[in-house]
Amino acid sequence: MAVSDITLTPGMRSNLISLQGTVELLNRTQERLATGKKVNSPLDNATNYFVAKSHLDRASDLAVRKDGMSEAIQTVKAANEGIDAIQQLIESAKGLAQSAYSAGTTAQGTLEGQYDDVITAIDDIATDSIYKGTNLLGGDTLTVTFNEDGSSSLDIAGFDASSDGDLSITAADFSTTTAIGDAIGELDAALETLRTNASALSAAMNVVTTRNEFTDGMVNVLSAGADALTAADTNEEGANMLMLQVRQALGTTALSLSAQAAQSVLRLF
Repeated sequence: MAVSDITLTPGMRSNLISLQGTVELLNRTQERLATGKKVNSPLDNATNYFVAKSHLDRASDLAVRKDGMSEAIQTVKAANEGIDAIQQLIESAKGLAQSAYSAGTTAQGTLEGQYDDVITAIDDIATDSIYKGTNLLGGDTLTVTFNEDGSSSLDIAGFDASSDGDLSITAADFSTTTAIGDAIGELDAALETLRTNASALSAAMNVVTTRNEFTDGMVNVLSAGADALTAADTNEEGANMLMLQVRQALGTTALSLSAQAAQSVLRLF
């Protein structure tokens, strides 16, 4: 049956329309209290809705970049751990080489074997200093992207920290004092190479850490901006809810009273 098939009195029609409006406001207020937002769709406020969405979309994109920066920091830390370990092994190798100065022929042979074992350990650490598929001690280059469109980035160049790579450490030869001196010279040069590259990696990590903190701040600023455009005042909406509930009760009573005039017809029978 169509609505037009039922005729309501003017008073009932007026009260019904008022009650329907109250219910609509109640539903809107309930939605605002449930979501904490006064703008939940373009119908509420198209300008604020789309501006806030733009802020949140950018914040989401930056959050993804932030994750990439965090992973880059861990990659550099993995390389630094490897560098620290290799430095300790080089110091150990220097100790063996210096001991060879005063050692006899047999002892020198033993020291050479120990020296070569240390060099092998250096190579193993250089190979194992890998994080998420990137090994800065294996010569890999890590590209870190800072902003959402990729226009701002940093390339962190690694180096070959193996004995036959940038460290240039040859196999042990302690047969003469000159050879021992050459070995110690190679180790000193290797230490200098490590320190230079460690300094470069630290500088790069400082840049990435600073951008990571900046990005974290930008995400918070964008989220706060979106909230300022769309967030509801829960105190105000709570008060609105109480008032609308009272209005709904009064509207229901008014509709009941307006129906009494039509009901009076029944008394004629």
